Amino acid sequence: MSKFKLYHCPGMRSARVKWLLHELGEADFNVEVISVADAEQYTNRYLEINPNHCVPTLEIVTQEGDFIRISESGAIVVLLADMFPEERLAPPPNDPRRRADYMHMIHFCGAAMDMMLWQIRIHEHVLPHRERDFRTVERYRRKFRNEVEPQLIKRLQDDGFASGPQFSAADCMLGFSIRWARAYQLCLDPVFDDYMSKMGERPAYQMAFADLAALKGRSLEIPQDAPVVALFTG
Repeated sequence: MSKFKLYHCPGMRSARVKWLLHELGEADFNVEVISVADAEQYTNRYLEINPNHCVPTLEIVTQEGDFIRISESGAIVVLLADMFPEERLAPPPNDPRRRADYMHMIHFCGAAMDMMLWQIRIHEHVLPHRERDFRTVERYRRKFRNEVEPQLIKRLQDDGFASGPQFSAADCMLGFSIRWARAYQLCLDPVFDDYMSKMGERPAYQMAFADLAALKGRSLEIPQDAPVVALFTG
């Protein structure tokens, strides 16, 4: 069996990978927490692991002893789901119609939705006050409400899950993105309530986000004297 080590920060995109690893059940994995607020991602040690100073990073030692290091949550989710075909969390490559929709959702969450939510987050709660642009915030809030949410509502009404009528690895991407959006008062339609309730009943989801309990009540605002603010490049 392959061995896994996940570099993770609670509540960040690495939670998508942690969730999927729990869904896989038999995956043997260790977690090293990287304190993003304390700027641990900018240390020389971590920059050698991930020069883009972000989480997640996943390290894999295969059954044959090969060492693989991969970052970007969408890429990791696709790879892991394909490594465990018996779990049926991804359409097989020889089913191009289902595979196309699944891949669309993986990358729609990991690129389009992430970009909008990230711009909202940094301009509301991360950047130094003098660099925040609330025109950017309003632009992406409007775009998310008017363009993204209607697509997701229709998809969830039609199928109930991110890609098709049953849970897949794409739901680890979408469930995280909706959770993030709701922290910013987006995705508040009852359709999202039903979907997140369904996700919240999954033991793997509960395990993936259990580490957020220690952060309960903490503000979304990053203190201006936090080490990460001075080093943050976007």
